[in-house]
Parts: sequence; C-alpha cells; structure tokens
Amino acid sequence: MCKQVLEHLTADQPAAIDRLKALLAIPSVSADPTYSGDVAAAGQWLVDQLSAMGLDAQLVPTAGHPIVFARSTAATAPPDAPHLLYYAHYDVQPPDPLDKWDSPPFEPTIRDGAIYARGASDDKGQVCCILEALRAWLVTEKQLPCQVIVLFEGEEESAGQSLPVFIEQRREQLAADVVVVSDTAMWPGPDGPIPAIKYGLRGIAYFDVKLYGPNRDVHSGSYGGAIANPATMLARVLGRLFDDDNHITIPGFYDDVVPVTDQEKRRWTQLPFDERHALKSIGVAEPFGERGYSTLQRLWARPSCDVNGLYGGYQGEGGKTIIPSFAGAKLSFRLVANQDPRKIGAALESWLHSQDVGGCRWQVQHLGQAPPVLLTTDSPFVTAAKRAIERASGRPPVMIREAASIPVVADFKSILGLDTLLIGFGLTDDCIHSPNEKFNLDQFTLGCRTHAILLAELAAARR
Repeated sequence: MCKQVLEHLTADQPAAIDRLKALLAIPSVSADPTYSGDVAAAGQWLVDQLSAMGLDAQLVPTAGHPIVFARSTAATAPPDAPHLLYYAHYDVQPPDPLDKWDSPPFEPTIRDGAIYARGASDDKGQVCCILEALRAWLVTEKQLPCQVIVLFEGEEESAGQSLPVFIEQRREQLAADVVVVSDTAMWPGPDGPIPAIKYGLRGIAYFDVKLYGPNRDVHSGSYGGAIANPATMLARVLGRLFDDDNHITIPGFYDDVVPVTDQEKRRWTQLPFDERHALKSIGVAEPFGERGYSTLQRLWARPSCDVNGLYGGYQGEGGKTIIPSFAGAKLSFRLVANQDPRKIGAALESWLHSQDVGGCRWQVQHLGQAPPVLLTTDSPFVTAAKRAIERASGRPPVMIREAASIPVVADFKSILGLDTLLIGFGLTDDCIHSPNEKFNLDQFTLGCRTHAILLAELAAARR
C-alpha cells in the first residue's frame, strides 16, 4: 500500500527541504502589525503550493490575517472516500530576543541534523509534512485516497478571532469525518522520541484582575497604615487562592472535574517519564502542585491556577514612597474535561468580591477562554492512526493527554461535531517560542511518511 508514494518522499526530500526553507524565510509574525504583509505572503505561498498540486485553493480575507482554504476536487479524490479536514497555522511567534539566536531567525539554517528558524517546529515544519504527503500522493497516484479540506490560519499565535467565525460561517463547506491536527510533540523516551496520539487538551480561562484604592498614588508617610494598600491587598487575596495542599479554594471550582480512570492511571504509570530530569532542564529542583496527585495527573487531569504577571506601584530605580492607586495581576486557569470557562469566570468574580480588601474596588477583565477537550480513543479513525504511525515509525504510539490548550479543537467539536486526531512530530527540546527554534530532519521525514500512510489507512477504515 502506497509504496510508490513513500519512495517518492525519499527521492524528493532535498526539494521538500528547500520548500520548507522557502516558507520559513517568510517572517509571518501575526502579533506585530509591521509583518502583516509577510503573513499574507506566507498564506499566498501556501495557496500557490496547494493550487499547483491540483487542489482548489484560495486565500480568504478576514478581519485579521487571511485563512488558507483548499479542498480536493473530483479529479483529485474519489467522491465516496472519507473526508479529512487538516488544520494547522502558518503564523509564527515574534523572534525576540534576536541576540540569543545562533543564526538569523528568518534565514533557515541546517546544522546537527535539524533546521533552525522561527516557526520550524511550531508550526511550519509540521505544515510542510502535510503538504509533502499530499504532493507525493498526487504526483505518484494522481489522486488522493481521501477527500481533503485544508484549513491553515494566520492568527493562532496572536489569539485572533477570525477562525471561529470562519468555521461557523462555512459549516457546510467544512463537513468532514475527522480533523487531523499536526501541532503537537512526540513523547520523550529513554531511547529516543516516541510517537504519540493526544486525546485530551486542557482548556483555559484568562483574566486581568485589578484592585483600585485611592484616586491617585499617595504618600506612604501621610497615609501608610491608615488606608488599604491595593498592592498589599491583592497579594493577600492571591495567596488565599490556594490552601496548604495547593488546592484551589474558590467554592465549586472542582465540582465538574471528571476523575481520571484507573486504566488511564495505569497507562500513565507505564510511560517512560523521569520527572526530575524533565524539571532539571528548566532549572527546577523538584515537582510541586496539588497534594495527592502525580505530576502527569496534575498536568493532564487536574485543573490549575497561575499568576502570570503582577504590576502596579513604582517600578523604577531606587525608591519612591507611595501607596499605589491600583495593583493588578494576570491570572489564568487551566481547565480539564467538563469544566466550563464561563462558570469558572463567574465563580472567580464572586469569590473576589467576597474577600475583605479594606474598601478597595475590583475590576475583572476576561482576556480569553477555551473549553477543555477529551476525545474518544476507540474510534476507527484512532485505530487507523495507530496503524499509520506504527507503519511509519516501527513502533506503536503512546496515548497521552496534553497539558496545554488548542482552542480550535474545541471549536471543531462544538461547531462541527468533529473529533480531532492530534498527531505531532515536534520534540520537547525544539525551543518553540524561544530563540534557536528547530525541527529535526528525522522528525520532518517521519511526519511526511506518517501523513502519507495515514491517508491510506483512513481510507481503508471507511471500507
């Protein structure tokens, strides 16, 4: 099955790497308006590639950055074949700090078996794995074994809102059997990375919380000890978010949490995982978190709360004796299956207003949210993906959850009713969002082969 396709991928790899370099060289930084033209140029590059393969492709304008939308035609896929929806993003994080890069972030450089550039792993390298798999089928077989829809967005790294609107407006055009996303990482094993299928994602609820006191900064000699200091009060309240077991104290916070199953616990225990080694790589000496749970349980099956930033008062050199007029914090919650971000937001606000803050006043701004996702693990599509991964890599994948959030996966479920196959080829040391981001060429090869075989396996799963 698909022998010629795989042979073509091997023979064409130098050209595939050149194409990856061409995409990586486009500085498609979505968060900085300075790069808007480059984001559009990257989208157009993808449209040109997909069109040249024979797909019906277009660059769709949005209120933000454009969306790449393409689909197979009657000439490029059987009409009765399964329908796959591919999602990825072609925008990248800002490259700063530039002085920490060993080579310029938008001049792709190959060294030590990897390609270095901003977006190499997140997510342009994985985008190109999908493109090369499609290309190999169409060059060798002239037809794909499945009907495909390609949906690449240009706002993922800047929390844009264009994609959910697009999905809602184009429900009928996006009808499919399953979504395939390649924007995740493999599992780090003792003898090399292990392919993984991720079936759970934590959700998120993000807030900017401000506490206001006097109507201006006032002299601490004149008012210290006589009025509530917003910075002091905010610190006191944030400390009350957790008890001595690192349990979140907001009433009802855990009411909807779905307990992890005994089967999952056993499976996670069998994973090769050295938590102290994993923490050592980021300079942390020991694990910490909610008492009574392992590190993997805390990351995958338990919600968490983090203060992401604190601000307010004097921040300059030297001293300035004031009581600040306000203090603020960026506060985020990672949520697990069945928790509702809106319900958590309401519970947070109610809890904050119940705290004694000495007459200070709260202002709570909701900065974004995404519900958690827990996907089925026994569908024919998951079974097909397991076969494809084992054929491509020579080893079965591990089934794991993901501690982070991919909001669009929840949109695919809530708007289109579709489950998602999360199959990624990044590594934990790829330095995504950091200087010297890379994508190993072995992982690029594996990603191309896996996606090529996956097309055949998903087609066979429908028969």
